[in-house]
Amino acid sequence: MPSEFSITRQVEFAETDMAGIVHFSNFFRWMEACETALYRSLGLPLVSFVPGQVVGWPRVNVSCSYRAPLRFNDTVEVKLFVKKLNTRSVTYLFQFRKGGEIVATGEVTAVCVTSDAQGGMTAQPIPAEVRAQLQEAPESAYADKSSPTK
Repeated sequence: MPSEFSITRQVEFAETDMAGIVHFSNFFRWMEACETALYRSLGLPLVSFVPGQVVGWPRVNVSCSYRAPLRFNDTVEVKLFVKKLNTRSVTYLFQFRKGGEIVATGEVTAVCVTSDAQGGMTAQPIPAEVRAQLQEAPESAYADKSSPTK
């Protein structure tokens, strides 16, 4: 049961802004790419269009804090930690690392939903086959040791 997962990618020129720094919106794309890769590695569907089954994981809260810039051709590790696993939602914490240094952190909370008869979304418990393959990471796994203690 994984509590953490990571992908590595190289920054593309198209992901940078006029200052040559990765545009902030790409961090959110990379968080979703990492989540998708996690589910793929577990053999689980991230989205299902079968009526009455899970249709997705809409985001109810997202954030990202930036510490240092990433630039074209930088190699970045996107590390996902399962921070909180509730009955109907999961919160992921992400660390973006360049050369081992944390350059940004993000967080995503997603709710497990199914479609209702009117085509709307209804929160539902996370399916057992998904829950069985995820576990919360201990806080010590993602605690930032480079930040001063509070």
